Amino acid sequence: MKWEGQRESDNVEDARDGDGGGGGGGGLPIGGRGIGIGGIVVALLASWAFGINPLTVLSVLDGSTVQTAPGPREVAPSHPQDEPAKFVSVVLADTEDVWNEIFRANGRQYVAPKLRLFSGQQPTACGMGAAAMGPFYCPGDAKVYIDLSFYQTLRDRLGAPGDFAQAYVIAHEVGHHVQHLLGISEKVDSARRSMSERAANALSVRVELQADCLAGVWAQHSQQSKGWLEAGDIDEALNAASKIGDDTLQRGAGRAVVPESFTHGTSEQRQRWFKRGLAQGDMRDCDTFTAKQL
Repeated sequence: MKWEGQRESDNVEDARDGDGGGGGGGGLPIGGRGIGIGGIVVALLASWAFGINPLTVLSVLDGSTVQTAPGPREVAPSHPQDEPAKFVSVVLADTEDVWNEIFRANGRQYVAPKLRLFSGQQPTACGMGAAAMGPFYCPGDAKVYIDLSFYQTLRDRLGAPGDFAQAYVIAHEVGHHVQHLLGISEKVDSARRSMSERAANALSVRVELQADCLAGVWAQHSQQSKGWLEAGDIDEALNAASKIGDDTLQRGAGRAVVPESFTHGTSEQRQRWFKRGLAQGDMRDCDTFTAKQL
């Protein structure tokens, strides 16, 4: 992926100064009750699959509402100088260009998300985030949060190396932002509150597969405008998608594969929906909610 020298986003907030709102302590309070380690492991596995805020996963498991933590401290947008952060900034800038054009073509206005780099722990409008959760999007403050150490986890523990695999992570989270702007996230969260755990999980799968499809839409438009993808880049994204399917994660954790517990979709589904968005670059191909077969 030939990303060097491309425009960097003005929407990156660098909070990696060791003052990310954290320190040790007592975990994540959910609805005034604690979550057992089993629930946290499930949430972390889900977050490793590049999903929505892991705090939301914990909330679904607990059947309660996530307590709202104080919002993140103000950090001025900047252009970080280290290479991993510059890469993130370039990819984010390209998602801005692509989604601005797509929204404009559909008579809408795109409002870009902020992306906050942090280390350790970080207060968000959705609760306290932690590096172990992996990247996530918080609709409460319209920000993508990422600790760049996750990319080492992606490479070393999940077996998904490559810069375009990393770009896919960002594009997926921006896909959740697109869902938020279109009102999809709010409708899903409202519906999920009145559902059984099994039904809520099934709805979450559709949310996540749509975000994968939207990542594919971005990739198609991005390549058309920049031509910056090289041989093997798409395979890197597809490999990442295969490594973080619910079935693959459950097997990797030594657990039985339980489809009723899936919140993100199988490896095959994640790859297929990414490729569906990539094929034509058309958001209309990403309607996972009416699809009879995922």
